[in-house]
Amino acid sequence: MEFKEIQALIADDMGDVNSLIQKRLQSDVVLINQLSHYIIGNGGKRLRPMLALLTARACGYKGQQHVDIAAIVEFIHTATLLHDDVVDESDMRRGKDTANNIWGNQAAVLVGDFLYSRSFEMMVDVGEMRVMQILSQATNVIAEGEVLQLLNCNDADTTEARYLEVIYSKTAKLFEAASQLGAILAKRPTDEEKAMADYGMHLGTAFQVIDDILDYSASADEMGKNVGDDLAEGKPTLPLIIALQRSEGEEAQMIRTAIEEGGLDRIDEILTVINKTGALDYAYNAAENEIKLAVESLSHLENSPEKTALTELAWFSIQRHH
Repeated sequence: MEFKEIQALIADDMGDVNSLIQKRLQSDVVLINQLSHYIIGNGGKRLRPMLALLTARACGYKGQQHVDIAAIVEFIHTATLLHDDVVDESDMRRGKDTANNIWGNQAAVLVGDFLYSRSFEMMVDVGEMRVMQILSQATNVIAEGEVLQLLNCNDADTTEARYLEVIYSKTAKLFEAASQLGAILAKRPTDEEKAMADYGMHLGTAFQVIDDILDYSASADEMGKNVGDDLAEGKPTLPLIIALQRSEGEEAQMIRTAIEEGGLDRIDEILTVINKTGALDYAYNAAENEIKLAVESLSHLENSPEKTALTELAWFSIQRHH
């Protein structure tokens, strides 16, 4: 099943999600309308809302509240992007100017807050306490992940375990919530709900590891951002952590200094060390193992086009180039 076929499978539901997003983005404040429409409409694969839609249908849900859940998840994700770009001082995302680069940091942060608060209004409208519990906890964990990443920045002693803790909180948690909510809406047993949560968690972890690999291997055109952005910000992601562990002497010191001071002064030499140490292969294998665990988590589901789509979506996430 190709990615386009997965999109076609949920095209009607996704159309409803997009309509709801447009409706709930409306505000009497013109700047909020401009900025939020800009970032929501600025590309993206809508992977997280896709998960909410597919998992709900795969678990046998027949209602329409999965549309609300998908829109809420996208709002939360978009709010994190707005805040992320301000914290990281990013000026490019998905090949276009970031919102903070156009409207300024203050506007980007405040509109991010608007999207968070609007998502909580929508959670109340759904009227399910378990939905509010999962999404509010996820939002809290994401915020903790942002702070953890800030603490890891410029710390050359960051371990693989600390890195994984950050990407679970920052990225995988929302994938986990989106997948778990599908099972909750379908009122599946606790063990099946846990399995769907595990699927999202493993998928989200793999997705972020691949993102971090692409920062050292993809072109700016493919990624829609500048290659080496993580290094410029002093972020010790998995390829850099492994390259540092496997190098010694001057090469190890070069990587350590790059993490501690940030900047791209020696990016070409660092890329050489990353490739020489097999750090990208190590990271890719780690992502692949996560995907295998994600697919295993679907074993309790009855066969259906949605289950096939979830399996293919998992593999797609580590075969992409952007």
